Amino acid sequence: MLACSLDPGKFNVSLYEKNAALGRKFLVAGKGGFNLTHSEEHKQFTNRYTPSFFIEPFLQQFSNADLRKWFSDHGIETYVGTSKRVFPVKGIKPIEVLKAIENRITLNQVKVHYYHEWKGWQGTQLIFQSHHELIQVATDITVFALGGSSWKVTGSDGSWVTYFKEKHITTLPFYPSNCAYRVNWDQHFIKKYAGGALKNCEFSCGNLNKKGEAVLTEFGIEGSGVYPLSRAIRSGLMLSPTSENEMLNQVQHNSPHTTQLFIDLKPDLSFEDIKSRLETKGNLSVKAVLEKKLNLTNLQIDLLKTTTSKEDYNHAEKLAAIIKRVPLTVTGLSPIDKAISTVGGISLEELTEHLELKKLPQHYCIGEMIDWDAPTGGYLLQACFSMGYTLAKRLNAL
Repeated sequence: MLACSLDPGKFNVSLYEKNAALGRKFLVAGKGGFNLTHSEEHKQFTNRYTPSFFIEPFLQQFSNADLRKWFSDHGIETYVGTSKRVFPVKGIKPIEVLKAIENRITLNQVKVHYYHEWKGWQGTQLIFQSHHELIQVATDITVFALGGSSWKVTGSDGSWVTYFKEKHITTLPFYPSNCAYRVNWDQHFIKKYAGGALKNCEFSCGNLNKKGEAVLTEFGIEGSGVYPLSRAIRSGLMLSPTSENEMLNQVQHNSPHTTQLFIDLKPDLSFEDIKSRLETKGNLSVKAVLEKKLNLTNLQIDLLKTTTSKEDYNHAEKLAAIIKRVPLTVTGLSPIDKAISTVGGISLEELTEHLELKKLPQHYCIGEMIDWDAPTGGYLLQACFSMGYTLAKRLNAL
């Protein structure tokens, strides 16, 4: 988006790409349902980000509505799905969306250099490795968009952090976000239900909650209903480590430190309503009431049994309370490379409001390489597009 938006009459723009083609992570993201942004109104949209004050100015400059218009102007029409996420219209594949962006880059006279991996600085010049050759490049302005540290197969391995540390620029450890959470399931239960889904539930941790669905796996739990809770779950799992490696080990593996994830199996029913239905069961068994009066699935009923004593299971008031707040103990996060996104990277304190590195004038950072967080659903892409557009607008005005 930055390369699409810079003024070709003012700048000679070169884009240095590590891979053989652009947008590998963009295409991988498209395999799971290619939502480009979300249709929420501005205030609610902005509040999805952490910290929201950092992302909000970029959304002001280039909103979700602006992004949809931009794509429409470039031949990619979009529609709002039932989830309020924004998708390309039926029949348009991710590669076609990427091609529209590449066509705009070409029209903007941007030179793309493939197989060029950035390897730091030599004095004031940038060093790239291209095949077995090291190349020095002099620039007037440098913009880094190096990604986070998940999905290494696409090139975003976070190895660039080393070069910034050499310049005494503060970077924060990368952690998984929008990822699976480790749960030590009852083995009989998970053998029966691995791959099963909890639908139409509300999931919560700390002060965060989200309606949606989640899939149970042998590792734990994942899905659109629980991804937005990443920040609260990470916070709950953190100790006071003595090193970055120790911290990462604590959040990715079982440790004495755990946190609680709660599931409301019937978010549209009140506690009193559920209690009343359980109390007026007549000759029905508890399981029959759960099936017939509350429409719980076998998976949900057996989940209740694994988290409830026999005495509480047969006590209407206590069981109603548990149905509204089924506790799961989370003991870790997925490996970082399997996470949809990451937090960490360049500290916000190192950047001006215009994304310029305070210690390196005329050097800018954009995208996931900066320490901010957002849930899935189009928010991650939107923020990256908005940063690129806003910085281009700023540079064009200099």
